[in-house]
Amino acid sequence: MQRSPNALSRTILAALAGLLILSPVCVLAQTGGTPIPVPSAPTEIRLYPGVAPGSEGATHTEQWTQFADGRRARNVVVPMLIPVLPPAGKANGTAVIVAPGGAFRLLSMDNEGHLVANWLAQRGVSAYILKYRLVETPAKEEDFIRARQQGAASGKPIGTFPLAVEDGRRAVQLVRENAARWGLRAGRIGMIGFSAGAMTTLEVVSGPGAATRPDFAAMIYGPMSAREVSADAPPVFLALAADDPLFANGDFGLVSSWKKAGRPVELHFYERGGHGFGMKKQGLSSDVWPEQFWTWMRMRGLVDG
Repeated sequence: MQRSPNALSRTILAALAGLLILSPVCVLAQTGGTPIPVPSAPTEIRLYPGVAPGSEGATHTEQWTQFADGRRARNVVVPMLIPVLPPAGKANGTAVIVAPGGAFRLLSMDNEGHLVANWLAQRGVSAYILKYRLVETPAKEEDFIRARQQGAASGKPIGTFPLAVEDGRRAVQLVRENAARWGLRAGRIGMIGFSAGAMTTLEVVSGPGAATRPDFAAMIYGPMSAREVSADAPPVFLALAADDPLFANGDFGLVSSWKKAGRPVELHFYERGGHGFGMKKQGLSSDVWPEQFWTWMRMRGLVDG
């Protein structure tokens, strides 16, 4: 029996939750994580003027932890855009919203956030890191890890987090509404997501309203299952490693879906890289996905030069 996209997404996220706890290379399995203050970012842009819709009764507060390979945010309840802008005089009018991953329980703010945004900004792209809302988790790190271990052992699915998707749609809408004021060009507002961020991006791309869909999108180690694709869906760039334990075990139905709809799609399927490679340099062909993404944007006229 063929599973629905929602059921498949829940199954994938259950596996992702387990990987976050059990993988020897995963941040939650590392030792030496240090709680740090939530970074002060005066340029952050709130997605909503007041309390974010759906979070009216929230009592948890945002937390950050520093690990050897970067910072992680948890318990985000006030969604923000963090602008990472090009050097003076270098902006090319293109914007990309960057959605980090983390199984909707945390956000990989450096490897899938700031490092990506800085890379884009140095090339003239105005990047906006999306700090989207997450599922509430225990405040104490040891309780959080224990809860995730128990959740992974139970095999219960955790699913795509609807509030994260709403934040993604609102982020696109907000950037588009301010495009002229921020020096952005029409038709050049994109979104890139990693893992759970890729799942969020896919839902945003597949949304019903053109005002809340990006003009182009990239999904890095995200789901590849087939789904309905509209005739006006934006062009997408996909990257995945063959040894990804979560998303490389099926077919490429998502590619077929985009082709069936007559919409542009590009897939890079690397021999090695695993899950969560982000901006890491591992001496593998998957290291060059940013350059290939850039070439794709140039080919499509999304950046100059």
